[in-house]
Amino acid sequence: MTTFCSPVRMTMQQRQLTHMACSLLLDYPNTEFVETIAVTESQLPELPLPIATELTKFCTHVRDNGIRWLAEHYVTTFDQRRRCSLYLSYYSVGDTRQRGAAILAFQDAIHDLGFELARKELPDHVCVVLEASALADAAAHKVAVEMLAAHRDGLEVLRTALTGLESPYAHVITALCMSLPQIDAETIAYYHDLIHQGPPAELVGIGTPLPFPTTVS
Repeated sequence: MTTFCSPVRMTMQQRQLTHMACSLLLDYPNTEFVETIAVTESQLPELPLPIATELTKFCTHVRDNGIRWLAEHYVTTFDQRRRCSLYLSYYSVGDTRQRGAAILAFQDAIHDLGFELARKELPDHVCVVLEASALADAAAHKVAVEMLAAHRDGLEVLRTALTGLESPYAHVITALCMSLPQIDAETIAYYHDLIHQGPPAELVGIGTPLPFPTTVS
């Protein structure tokens, strides 16, 4: 039986700090990632204990195994498994013709929050939305949290898959889910559909660049 993360009480500032930490830790681990770990660890005392504990477990795992191992694990996990996509819209539209519209909707939403996309990732990448949430003013932050909560089913599928793989990234997604509102019955139902069926897989045509995993489940 799946156990969903219960929300952790926190201030807006703590939630923004959590979202910035998750955004940084879910980014591809380049040569500067050691510094990212150090900066994250320095901020952990400011976070609620359950969230700090999850992020500490991730940071400890990285220090024990090294950045090179993490980079290889990142690719094999997020680029090659359909249930481990970091693109939020993937869980609702998958590799279908609706992909373009979904990406455009995220782009418009990020713009409405007052941000322009400066990073290479597509606007539905979880790191993009998390960064917007972390940097937004109070009103825009609330909207960003609602965007993340609207894709909670996909985040829970991701968390379940990462946990099954014993991936350290499960700790980061768990911390993220703890920062979101209580999951509702409709979202739980859709989560179970995704677990059993996987994301939609109607291919949009040979030669179309897919920003989502297209290999194993």
